Amino acid sequence: MFIAIIGTRSSGKTAVENYLVSKHDFQRVRITNDPDSEDTHSDESFESASTVDPYHEQIASRHLSFLSLGPVSPQPSPANFDKKTRHFPSQSDLLNFVTRHWKADFVTVDLCTRELVETFVKRPFFLLLSIDAPLLDRFHRTKSVQSLEDFVREDDSLVFGTRGSGLRESPSSLHDLSELVNIHVTNTFQNIPALHSHLDDLKLHDPGHLRPQWDAYFMTLASLASKRSNCMKRRVGAVLVRENRILATGYNGTPRGLKNCNEGGCVQCNGGSSSPKDAAANECVCLHAEENALLHCTERIGGPGSGAVLYCNTCPCLKCTIKIIQTGVKTVVYNLSYKVDDASARLLSEAGVELRRFQPVQGRY
Repeated sequence: MFIAIIGTRSSGKTAVENYLVSKHDFQRVRITNDPDSEDTHSDESFESASTVDPYHEQIASRHLSFLSLGPVSPQPSPANFDKKTRHFPSQSDLLNFVTRHWKADFVTVDLCTRELVETFVKRPFFLLLSIDAPLLDRFHRTKSVQSLEDFVREDDSLVFGTRGSGLRESPSSLHDLSELVNIHVTNTFQNIPALHSHLDDLKLHDPGHLRPQWDAYFMTLASLASKRSNCMKRRVGAVLVRENRILATGYNGTPRGLKNCNEGGCVQCNGGSSSPKDAAANECVCLHAEENALLHCTERIGGPGSGAVLYCNTCPCLKCTIKIIQTGVKTVVYNLSYKVDDASARLLSEAGVELRRFQPVQGRY
């Protein structure tokens, strides 16, 4: 795995990099023409904080301990690398090296432009991690004598590429990189152990950060399908799968040929009618996402023995649960809870249909 860390000034980039080096045996890599250069990065994050605050003293001491580390003893790994920082004269040389040794773990804070990141993002072992922290906290962590206004101006240049007084417009910005980020860390922690605990929870080594597991893959597609919904009550999407192949997708809304719900096609979803004579019109006419998916391929589900799986970003309602059971779906995977979860779960259990809640990988941007 190759992790590149980007982020705002004094947000904690080097603190995260040091965590990966010390705790997970990553090797630090740099793009530089000077192999003897020191990796100080004094403006990166916690380590540059004021020594007035005991928290900052702890951080500074922690950083010194990382810098004073000698060569790390060889660890069982795909490649037995020297754990000193490796320097490369260009991004091409770095790309070739990490590609040849893709089973090993590397980390850098040197990929700070979109042009550089795009060189690496095509590789399946590459992960881009972004970190940010409250602006005032970051200002207090620096040793700079500049004013808060100057700090904010420089921060705007870095984040948005804007040009401030006395500053040239940045050729790239963090905003330009946002769509390429795999994991985003918001550093509001008061000490290093708290940050490390959060990073532990993120499980940065989890392969799901690089390549989503089947549940994550199909649930993402269900969420995407929900964006097509025209129902005024809620957006729901579903994906019906057999042997990890998609049979059908569905989203909730009015039936084919009728006016869309968000255009007034369903009276009930749009507030109902105040007239008792319109009681029939007050019934919801929207098809649920699960119903649409099932109607599109009932004959292809194949019965309970086929192992068909229904992914839905909301737990099925009672009426959809009955249809799911009848069509032979074997497993239902959902994300968000619904008001009749208990009733649906009871029926599914009685019918021998597995119901489980999707557990997403933490930290996804």
